[in-house]
Amino acid sequence: MKFNILNMIKGSLGSNNRQFHLRDPEPKSHYDVIIIGGGGHGLAAAYYLAKHHGMTNVAVLEKGDFGSGYVGDNRTIVQANYHLDGNSEFYSHSMKLWQNAKKELNCNVMLKKCGVLNLCYCEEQFDFFARRGNAIIAQGDEAVLMNREMVREQVPQLNFDDARFPIYGGLWQKNAGTASHEALAMGYAFEADQRGVDLIQNCEVTGMIIENGQIKGVDTTRGKIMAGKVGISVAGEAARLRQMAGMNLPIASHMSQIYQTEALKPILDCVVTFGMGPSYINQSDNGGIVLGSGLDFHDLNISGTGLSTLENIAEMGMAMFPAIGRANVQRSWGEIVDLTMDGSPIIDKTHIGGLYLNGGWGHHGFNAMPASGSCFAHLLATERPSEFATKLRLDRFERGYILDEEGKGVPSYRF
Repeated sequence: MKFNILNMIKGSLGSNNRQFHLRDPEPKSHYDVIIIGGGGHGLAAAYYLAKHHGMTNVAVLEKGDFGSGYVGDNRTIVQANYHLDGNSEFYSHSMKLWQNAKKELNCNVMLKKCGVLNLCYCEEQFDFFARRGNAIIAQGDEAVLMNREMVREQVPQLNFDDARFPIYGGLWQKNAGTASHEALAMGYAFEADQRGVDLIQNCEVTGMIIENGQIKGVDTTRGKIMAGKVGISVAGEAARLRQMAGMNLPIASHMSQIYQTEALKPILDCVVTFGMGPSYINQSDNGGIVLGSGLDFHDLNISGTGLSTLENIAEMGMAMFPAIGRANVQRSWGEIVDLTMDGSPIIDKTHIGGLYLNGGWGHHGFNAMPASGSCFAHLLATERPSEFATKLRLDRFERGYILDEEGKGVPSYRF
């Protein structure tokens, strides 16, 4: 079934022979590859396995409904403002895949190139943004270093009079922006399903079958399913899955919280990040002002929100954008994210034969979905890392080649 006007008209007529978007297959006893996690990364990997590598005896296992986890709660920002070798080429590749996603998947992913502005508040931060901008340009992407007056011209509503956080300048990516929470994941799901991949919902993995250091399959709420290879792509659930496999990984689960105000008239046409804290602000398509926080650095696995975090987010939001001061908060939600010790992801084999890991995305999982799926599929199919993910290996922590993108050092106290 393709999404076009003729099929929409035909479906609206109530035909008894209409096609559903996704099959609802019963699990087979054995697959070549099982991917645990039916979010954006897992579904993208299944799609690329089928399309690029011709592997269709593949199952994606999701404990709930597809798209109901992290991909449905994330911050929707698409950008490629990374400067370290290893991250820079990976996210640049992901940005290019985002640009072509609508055509490739026959699905409107609602990519809006509204631009992303990263604010800086001191001369040292401005110098760092200059280095990052040069790295982005050298990678082949676009970036503009803005001084204070250029920032004022771009977003005049910002607070330029705050003595505590005086805006010094910013780094602008005009081709960055936002996209739909679920559209890309559902596009991958539909195309993978059409190619014969079994997408199995309400199938929670409860254990792993490991014999002599080799994974043989998984135990699930729908029975035992055997496989030649198993890929873990479960975002904030990585800590629980690693315990099933008896692995000790440099990954911890943390909560990130997001708040949205009531609908307002259009006042902000881009995404702005707060240089003095891990926070951002943008206006959604329905008019609500979206305020995002950093991580709650407690190793836990709950996604509730709290008033103390709301107070911190509101304080940062007001420091950036005082015009929202009288807006009412309409809703809030929390997302469980998996964070590595250096804040950069892992796409690699594990020490258990046939078991592969895609995780540690932290804040960056949404804009990484296309490249993540492509690189994870390449690893599962060929046993070799993709050219775009050669430095996202698990053993970099043992070798000392960490990718500390924010330049803060390894935050080992969080683990």
